[in-house]
Amino acid sequence: MSKVMWKPGTFLYPIPAVMVSCGTMEESNIITVAWTGILNTNPAMVYISVRPTRHSYEIIKESREFVINLTNKELAYATDWCGVKSGKDVDKFESMHLTKEKANFVKCPLIKESPVSVECKVKEIRELGSHHMFIAEVLSIDADEKYIDEKGAFDISKCNLIAYSNGGYYPLGKKIGKFGFSVEKKKHKKIR
Repeated sequence: MSKVMWKPGTFLYPIPAVMVSCGTMEESNIITVAWTGILNTNPAMVYISVRPTRHSYEIIKESREFVINLTNKELAYATDWCGVKSGKDVDKFESMHLTKEKANFVKCPLIKESPVSVECKVKEIRELGSHHMFIAEVLSIDADEKYIDEKGAFDISKCNLIAYSNGGYYPLGKKIGKFGFSVEKKKHKKIR
């Protein structure tokens, strides 16, 4: 069987489905974003791409900060709802019964129910066409302590994170390996 060629498009799936909070503790909004990712390690940098017509676009452009809140199975309904409703018309925190939590370095709230919140400061805005990319430095990673294991490491397998793929939301599966496992030397048992 051979591959079928399609026209160029956005088919690099799966990708994270995140809720991005912006604004202030008093006047905030949430926008659901799937066009997001990592750009750099040192300094830690990420991006979100947002259509200029979206309500959150001007809030982020003016404040130059936002929080990426990872989503899980429990937040799937709110994630979708916050992506189809406009913050011009509704208070998304109130409507979805989400809790605002004070951030450490930015004025916009974290979403308390999110397993991980990433505080970001915009460094550059790239106008790419349908979407503008907010390139940002990561100021802080705020992880819910219930996902921290006894060794102090974050256990992502307990989060039930979701991804977005071609119009649908999907749970992430089980770990199948770790970085470098393909070249790892096998441990041999000593026979006595």
